[in-house]
Amino acid sequence: MMEETEQVIHNDLTIINEGDAASPEGYIAGGVHVGLRRSKKDFGWLYSSVPANCAAVYTQNAYKAAPLQITKDSIDVTQQLSAIVINSAIANACTGERGIQDARLTRKLVSDKLQIPEYEVGVVSTGLIGEFLPMEKIKHGINQIDVSTNVNSSDFNESILTTDLVTKHTAVTISIENETITIGGTCKGSGMINPNMATMLGFMTTDANVDLEDLNLLLKEIVDETFNMITVDGDTSTNDMVILMANGKKLSNSLNKNHPEWNKFANAIKYVSQYLAKSIARDGEGATKLVKVTVSGGDSKQTVNKIAKTIVGSSLVKTAIHGGDPNFGRIITAIGYADSTISPYDVDVNLCGSKIVENGMAVPYDASKLKAKMERDTIDIDVKIGEEPFLATAFGCDLSYEYVRINALYRT
Repeated sequence: MMEETEQVIHNDLTIINEGDAASPEGYIAGGVHVGLRRSKKDFGWLYSSVPANCAAVYTQNAYKAAPLQITKDSIDVTQQLSAIVINSAIANACTGERGIQDARLTRKLVSDKLQIPEYEVGVVSTGLIGEFLPMEKIKHGINQIDVSTNVNSSDFNESILTTDLVTKHTAVTISIENETITIGGTCKGSGMINPNMATMLGFMTTDANVDLEDLNLLLKEIVDETFNMITVDGDTSTNDMVILMANGKKLSNSLNKNHPEWNKFANAIKYVSQYLAKSIARDGEGATKLVKVTVSGGDSKQTVNKIAKTIVGSSLVKTAIHGGDPNFGRIITAIGYADSTISPYDVDVNLCGSKIVENGMAVPYDASKLKAKMERDTIDIDVKIGEEPFLATAFGCDLSYEYVRINALYRT
């Protein structure tokens, strides 16, 4: 593992290794163990030293968890947050009025602890659905919130996890108006991943001064291209959201879509979002391979998006990939039921760089060589459905015996 001080240049970005949501100026994140999980950290916080403009995208599941509702209420007041607290292990979803009151009490206790208005506090939970929060343990966690500069943000990255095997975070810097701007992000997500928006918690931050309206528009656009283009198992959760905070510690002039360097900023946000989304797909429950599906030649963005997500979400495709089986019939079938209007004779398919379908027909390939390629950690499926200009990429993972084991025993 590279040290946090080491950096890698990527186009206009400088990638901060081990960077996370606390990397931009003015943000502090930490986490502790309060007893919701057996031994791992299970309560965390993300704090901005000044109120930050805040954009958010929420799950489309009809059963929206209590903390999500309270966080939305907070953001709706001034479109700003100063603090977010997160607990893992218990989702506080399908908990009725008691769940709402517990989320409100959490918000008030954090407000009192940090001496900030209640509407500047977001409350987030993730974990088992249908159980009430043990509020004495939540209060204990709130009492341990530390916003001094020596807090270890890696504790925050760990505290938000559920069945995840690894923490997921990154940060980059860019130069705008000759100032160094930082964008960071931390997320969790492993199973129940089929967002629109759902099934993960994503926290992205920047120290840039960003126009609120354009911040909201940017987040929605980028979520559609990144978090909404991953799937692990086709299920959409009750709790999860992506939040983007901009606290304005850098830049005297507000960034907006008319700023000459807006695209540089937008591309940096997209890089962080894409990195986090891919990290979730790669860490799917029981996953052994990351699957990348690119569909080109469509007549609309909606068409290529749907086909790419259908392929990457197909249980038959996922199990074939897990077994290293170059069964192109699984891929062709998924394309066909994703969009019945396409012409089968316009379809080409490449698997791990080998052409297996051309003009809708199988082509000869070396099965042993292709099977060997399918032992790689990342499996690329490239599909061409015509000559139109639209293209989309979706990410997912294989479906393994371990996924079944994890979810068969989730409560126990």
